[in-house]
Amino acid sequence: MCRNIRTLYNFDPPSSEADIQAAALQYVRKVSGYRKPSALNQAAFDQAVSQIALATSQLLQDLQTKAPPRNREAEINKARARNANRFRA
Repeated sequence: MCRNIRTLYNFDPPSSEADIQAAALQYVRKVSGYRKPSALNQAAFDQAVSQIALATSQLLQDLQTKAPPRNREAEINKARARNANRFRA
């Protein structure tokens, strides 16, 4: 799917509404093919982003796990290390 959409579940601190909104926006951009929709399509685009963000928030609230929460900073550092290895000259 879209590489910019990251896992939002089971983090400490929990994902913020801004994180959820950004993921919803990336999803709608990918599915629609629009980075910025025309004025004619703006309302439908915005409504889709809102509905997906709401569904995502509900999903994250409803999911359950016995696994300990992941540390956001540690995951960011792992991703940076992977990228450094991947793009090493």
